[in-house]
Amino acid sequence: MTDAENFPLTTREGWRQFVDDGPAEPKLLGDAELELLDAAGRLAYDQDRLDYHSRLIVVATPVVRQVYATGRRLVLLNRHQVSARRGLIVTGAAGTGKTTAVTQLGRNHELLRNRLGRQAAAGRVPVVYVTVPPSATPRMLAAEFARFAGLPASPRQNQAEITNAVCDVMSRLRADLVLIDEIHNLNLATRTGADASDQLKYLAERIPATFIYAGVDVEGSGLLAGTRGRQIAGRFGVITCQAFAYGTAAQRQEWQALIATLEQSLRLHRHAPGQLLKLAGYLHERTDGMIGSLSHLIRGAAVDAILDGTEKITRETLDRVGLDQAAEATRTRRKTTRNRHDPPRLSRCGSCRSPHARSAARRSAPSSHGSPRPTASASGTCSSSPPSAGNSSAGSPPRQTTGWAGHHLPRTGSPRSPAGRSPP
Repeated sequence: MTDAENFPLTTREGWRQFVDDGPAEPKLLGDAELELLDAAGRLAYDQDRLDYHSRLIVVATPVVRQVYATGRRLVLLNRHQVSARRGLIVTGAAGTGKTTAVTQLGRNHELLRNRLGRQAAAGRVPVVYVTVPPSATPRMLAAEFARFAGLPASPRQNQAEITNAVCDVMSRLRADLVLIDEIHNLNLATRTGADASDQLKYLAERIPATFIYAGVDVEGSGLLAGTRGRQIAGRFGVITCQAFAYGTAAQRQEWQALIATLEQSLRLHRHAPGQLLKLAGYLHERTDGMIGSLSHLIRGAAVDAILDGTEKITRETLDRVGLDQAAEATRTRRKTTRNRHDPPRLSRCGSCRSPHARSAARRSAPSSHGSPRPTASASGTCSSSPPSAGNSSAGSPPRQTTGWAGHHLPRTGSPRSPAGRSPP
């Protein structure tokens, strides 16, 4: 492990590591090659695969493609704007891929800059990535930018001094894309939050770059409300990340394509292609269509398959991987609702041979037409069946047939007596 891996993404070194160090796909050795490995070699081989599956690939979902296309367009449009540059807000529920979408936008933008040869030897920084701290103040926001740029922020420096230093350095580094995550931590209903929002607006005016915000339920957090919110809404577009639906054929096909892409990236020795695709419905039920939960579930199952030596992902492997509380609670609630609405199980009545709903050994409440609904008994006979022919009397009720869920319905017409006469 190198020192660079210890840097967080919100530092210049950590971001550069993220851009340059994509998950290298390990070669899957054959059985003959595996037998030639000694213990140390096999350990190193498995460790490489564990490291690969802990990150896996980033799938170009529709949201990832939309954010990249929109962000790329905004960077080009803002290139010659001197003020009032347009921005983008990426919002949605937790686990829908917001951070993945904006960081992939930043990574691809910087890689494109490198390929075009515009990465100056002096050390240009095309992309800046910071997060908004909880209860952020204007000084705290300026300090986050300073930390990414590697500027020492002295406790004796005031807000204006840090802000001016940050703006000067960012301009010299020619940053043209600024990613600000956790924007929902700004609360415009408070004086501190309002001042922090003004600080972001000031930084956006001083730094000639395109600003991209990401956060949970930004529209509902109050960031776009009030005078300041209306000003933000007038300059920023919004892309909402949502969970994958599974209702229509097109939605199921999109979900299955996502699973197929993830499955193709696996490097397991005994995992047959298409096994995860067969579990598409189960995977949607487990994750509620959240791509963050799906990625965690498949990566965790792949890691377990390597550690326990099974080298394949099965339903049992996936069951052992716990997910976030939101996904587990949604799954439990859905199962409870489904069980509540399931039709009753039917069994053949030992007396009338008609299907009855299973129930406890006690009589149910009378039906709407006065006759009791059938209940199961130890002898397997229907408690509402008519008496036998030998014990019948002239006052016996007419024979009945059984409808759905055990409701007894009278036959149409009156039964004929053995002599062909109608009973009195």
